[in-house]
Amino acid sequence: MLAQDDDEHPVPEEVRPRFREVIGAFVTGDFQLSRPVLDGVSPLDGDTARFIREQVAAYGDNLASLRDEVWQRSAYRWMDGHWEFLIDLSTDREPVSDLVLHARLFDGPSGRIEVWSVHVP
Repeated sequence: MLAQDDDEHPVPEEVRPRFREVIGAFVTGDFQLSRPVLDGVSPLDGDTARFIREQVAAYGDNLASLRDEVWQRSAYRWMDGHWEFLIDLSTDREPVSDLVLHARLFDGPSGRIEVWSVHVP
């Protein structure tokens, strides 16, 4: 169950597979999230996809599938009608890198996910 309060919370187990799928698409080079497998995930426009690809390239390491360690620092909170997630990302060399996925989730755990950034905060 996702909390609707002003506190920051750890990312619940029930939504982690969906974020693993999003990052899995990025790992394969699908920065527009256009794969039909990503049900409930909004595709990214060209400018946002290009920004994310450039941020990852500038970081200097390849994205990797999310490792379990990322969940120790990743968090979400309720923000005026949606949940906002900050998910630490894994790379080939780092189980938990400085790169962070910023995304919104609407309408509960199985609702629509909108990715709006990947960058180093």
